[in-house]
Amino acid sequence: MSYGNDTQNTSYEVSEATLLREIIYIFQGIEGKVIKLDQSDDAYRIDSKLGVPRAVRDIVNKLAELGWLFRKIRKYLDAHAGDKAMGLVGQSFCAALQQELTEYYRLLAVLEGQHQAGDAGFVGEGQVKFDPPPTDGKKGGALLSALHSNMQHGDPFVKSLVRHTLNLVARPIRVILDRWIYEGELDDLYNEFFVAVDYDTKDDRLWYEKYSIRKPMLPSFISMELGTKILNIGKSINFIRRVCQDRSPIRGGDEKALEYNRSQEASAAAQLTADEEFGGTALQETVDTAYRLTSKRLLEIFFSKYKFLDHLRALRLYLLLGQGDFIRHLMDLLEPDLAKAASTLYMHNLTGVLETAIRATNAQYADPEIIERLDCRLLEVSPGDTGWDVFSLDYHVDGPISTVFTPECMIHYLRIFNFLWRAKRMEYCLTEMWKQQMTNRRMLKSLPEVSPILHMCHMLGTEMLHFIHQMQYYITFEVLECCWADLKKQVAEASDLDHIIAAHETFLDQVLNRCLLDAESRKMLTQLRTIFDLIIQFQNAQESFFSAATTELQSRQRLGKAVEQRTDEGEWGMTDWDEEEERKRSVKFVDNVIPDTRAQLKVLSKSYQDMVQQFLMMLTSHQDVSLRFLSFRLDFNEHYKQREPKLRSPLTHRFSKRVKTPIPPPM
Repeated sequence: MSYGNDTQNTSYEVSEATLLREIIYIFQGIEGKVIKLDQSDDAYRIDSKLGVPRAVRDIVNKLAELGWLFRKIRKYLDAHAGDKAMGLVGQSFCAALQQELTEYYRLLAVLEGQHQAGDAGFVGEGQVKFDPPPTDGKKGGALLSALHSNMQHGDPFVKSLVRHTLNLVARPIRVILDRWIYEGELDDLYNEFFVAVDYDTKDDRLWYEKYSIRKPMLPSFISMELGTKILNIGKSINFIRRVCQDRSPIRGGDEKALEYNRSQEASAAAQLTADEEFGGTALQETVDTAYRLTSKRLLEIFFSKYKFLDHLRALRLYLLLGQGDFIRHLMDLLEPDLAKAASTLYMHNLTGVLETAIRATNAQYADPEIIERLDCRLLEVSPGDTGWDVFSLDYHVDGPISTVFTPECMIHYLRIFNFLWRAKRMEYCLTEMWKQQMTNRRMLKSLPEVSPILHMCHMLGTEMLHFIHQMQYYITFEVLECCWADLKKQVAEASDLDHIIAAHETFLDQVLNRCLLDAESRKMLTQLRTIFDLIIQFQNAQESFFSAATTELQSRQRLGKAVEQRTDEGEWGMTDWDEEEERKRSVKFVDNVIPDTRAQLKVLSKSYQDMVQQFLMMLTSHQDVSLRFLSFRLDFNEHYKQREPKLRSPLTHRFSKRVKTPIPPPM
């Protein structure tokens, strides 16, 4: 059969056998005499001068596209054969393509045999395309993602072909994955795996910086959640081996799970992407089992060998002032030294006092390892600082527990201790001042002119003591105890080290925020410290007055005894000179000391109430509910509410005014 010239510009006739032979050549990327590569269109075309019907020409053009695809694949393989820069996944991809081409060659051999037997003919349908996805420049997990994108295809044959190819190409990743989750080894010479390692990172930062996820290399059929679990499995193994120095079997405690793991290793390796829609249950179950066992072993080592909970409790007891008897006795012992200038303090003296406080309280029964880590620390000294301003307790951490108690966390603990220590000092000072008031009230009964001053001291001291007691209650129970209870619960429920780290950081953040140590509460903290400074000024004023009053009382008592003694001896009790000296001294006390003290106390009382009033205003507008309700306890008798009209409006109304309600668009 031949074709006549029924098309324009044709002068030859071409037989069907010739076209079939040429098509088979084209399928192999070989040009023929009739069908040649059109460079302008980059496609195989029948010579336009030949007489071929349009319908046959269209069929040939469609079939010739298969040759164009073959040529493209062959060119890709020739360009990348032996190219190590592609990595193992890229080489596996080339091997998979070569395997498909081998099958393709067999098909061509069958077609060639049929052609020679005279059984072949043109068919207008049933052509198969094998169009490789765009993979130039991609390797590893990125190449797998590119292949996986072709899974979203409606043709079951194409989908099956891509699935088969993807499973072949993914084998290097499966091998790396297996070694990572079972041994913690990362054999990734070409940086194809989605877990990256920084070999320059030291072991003390292993958990945070040594290993990370390369997002571009994370295959699309592995979710970020699953990828994070895979990362944590190998990271936990390395943490156990390198940081904890533990070489015992990681999964030896669960024989059934271990047996299951081993049995699944081979099957999971064969089904990394073979499940429905890839990344299916086989891989998920294998990763979940390895993750659970590895994390369980790490937490066992953390809790038993390195006593993490004991160290956490020690920080609560000592740096967060939870050991009340120890803190009180330490403050009693340190008070004489800390009242001095900060520049006169010596660490060996403070350390000796600390050891004395430990031996005299229940702290002596703590684990010796805990006590050895407890130490004193002097903060940076500024001009005018006393020992109270620079003293701090410290807790030394090292080894695996420093992964949770990082240097940044320990700085937070020091900041919290400084705040709690300052508040505790205020309570200590006011308690001592109250004792002085009670003692001097009895002792100075013979000085009636000091009664108004004693009353003023008592009133102002009571106000300050109420304020400090409410602040201490808030800090102890609503901040520390509540946050501590949440932390213990989260640590008990933690499934891996990341959960413990997150729970501990949340605990510190909450304590910092509610103790006004965050950036947003800086003005409130300054206001509170101003109130604390006024308490110290009041302490100094009261001590100065009591000292003067005691001196006056002693002088009068000495004079009385002298008069009595002279009278008994038959002499005048007082001479004119004695009376004049007594009058001058008495006038100096009554006309100078008492008025000056009264004026000083009035100024202190006015300043204190103004500062507390401003502090209450700040509290009522704070975002934290617990801080807003603290204002109710501080002003329980509504004294400040009567002074400041803004404090009279409902709390919820005041807070709602700070929230801008969006205006709905016009209908």
